[in-house]
Amino acid sequence: MANIYEQGLAQNGANFTALTPLNFIERAAHVYPEHLAVVHGKVRRNWRETYQRCRQLASALVQLGIGKGDTVSVVAPNVPEMVEAHFGVPMCGAVLNAINIRLDAAAIGFILAHAEAKVVLVDREFGAVVEQALAIAGADLKHAPLVITIDDPSYHDGKAIGSISYDDFIAAGDPNYAWQPPADEWEAISLNYTSGTTGNPKGVVYHHRGASQNAINNILSWDIPRHPNYLWTLPLFHCNGWCFPWTIAAQAGTNVCLRQVRADLIFELIRAEKVSHFCGAPIVLNLLNNADDNLKQGIEQTVKTMTAGAAPPAAVIQGMEELGIEVTHTYGLTETYGPSVVCAWHDHWDQQPIEERARLKSRQGVRYPMLEGLMVADSETLEEVPHDGETIGEVMMRGNVVMKGYLKNPSATEESFAGGWFHSGDLAVCHPDGYIELKDRSKDIIISGGENISSIEVEGVLYQHPAILEAAVVAKLDDKWGEVPCAFITVKAGVTLSEQEIIGFCRERMAHFKAPKAVVFGELPKTSTGKIQKFVLREQANQ
Repeated sequence: MANIYEQGLAQNGANFTALTPLNFIERAAHVYPEHLAVVHGKVRRNWRETYQRCRQLASALVQLGIGKGDTVSVVAPNVPEMVEAHFGVPMCGAVLNAINIRLDAAAIGFILAHAEAKVVLVDREFGAVVEQALAIAGADLKHAPLVITIDDPSYHDGKAIGSISYDDFIAAGDPNYAWQPPADEWEAISLNYTSGTTGNPKGVVYHHRGASQNAINNILSWDIPRHPNYLWTLPLFHCNGWCFPWTIAAQAGTNVCLRQVRADLIFELIRAEKVSHFCGAPIVLNLLNNADDNLKQGIEQTVKTMTAGAAPPAAVIQGMEELGIEVTHTYGLTETYGPSVVCAWHDHWDQQPIEERARLKSRQGVRYPMLEGLMVADSETLEEVPHDGETIGEVMMRGNVVMKGYLKNPSATEESFAGGWFHSGDLAVCHPDGYIELKDRSKDIIISGGENISSIEVEGVLYQHPAILEAAVVAKLDDKWGEVPCAFITVKAGVTLSEQEIIGFCRERMAHFKAPKAVVFGELPKTSTGKIQKFVLREQANQ
């Protein structure tokens, strides 16, 4: 018998539109055209002006022949142009690739070639490293991308390597460009690279549906009201700023840009722009905790911060609460559009002493409203572990805020989705109340100041040293950075090396933040089959 609810009730233009976060800026410009959208030094633009500039960017890209399936890369700090790129690039159907500004030339070159970037927007500060990256990529580039220079009026150094400035480029675009939502919400909106467990990063592909849903997730999980004043302490290249460019547009808030993460600038902007919300890794919170007391004066409004990365020490959370800054702890990965798990608060926890509140907040928590599944389970059988706070399993997620997959890497995509769940590689326990708490990382990723560092990549550099016989790298807890790489080294017979020699050797061959911060010399503990026992080394590093 036919289903009566399928008869004459077809999907059509009147009752279905593909989900996309691009609709948020159109609404903000229509409903709140005069409300302040972007602040950066002397630059102050409302939502009408910002929307027009985004449409001009999209139009100019179309005139260049850029469209569906093309990649537009950006190497820039948290400046207005980065906010605009999150709308203008996907408005023309292209895919936005925001690149980590802390990477070295070799890593950036790999990304530009792997992503097949056709356009690269480059802030002057990073002109020299991108120029070097393009040279390194060389023959791996399928075509020479058009390079466009972002000229930040607050920055006067650096090197302009582009053939045209950003403002001149978008000046040729139509401020009334009639962009269209994607035909399919599964279409790619952005590409973000993660270090993974190998030297070459993996390209994580986001779709319009997931970006839209996680932007709303942020609102629901953080109780964000209309017109928040949001300070960009979180890098916009991190998972598209955890989807907050789209979140702030949805609530017609104000993007307060921040070129450098400095305590004096942060406190100054919190006061001057009445900042209500900001995000960042625990290192940012620690930076503020340890700032001079004079900087902390004069904040009259309620300020909320969201943190994720290596689990923040309870003492850091406590310090922020004592400053009057309310902390929300979240957890996620590049593969889940940034945060997708939150330590959702219960009112009765407010009665607990501040030390206990900080301990509760240091747990990763429960799923976002629009993450359909979260569990801690056996990696092979997918059997969920008991909720006893002791049994360790792998954190797994599934739902619309999980990536499409890894670009040009079907085997890694298939492996990460085994059994119909995304395998995070993070090990955790689940408490009786259903809240998860991370215990370790099965793939030995080190999260330092919010940056992912592959231990295998660092080990690969160490093994390039002619005097090193064996090397292993693990995470060492650090009050400032959360975690830092600690190298355990066995040198060849008759050779002596110093800690500074090894650190300097690594810093010459990779991004400085990836280099070991500590070195321990001696024999490495191994299993009977010769495998290095990293869990033993982690214990030694953190004694």
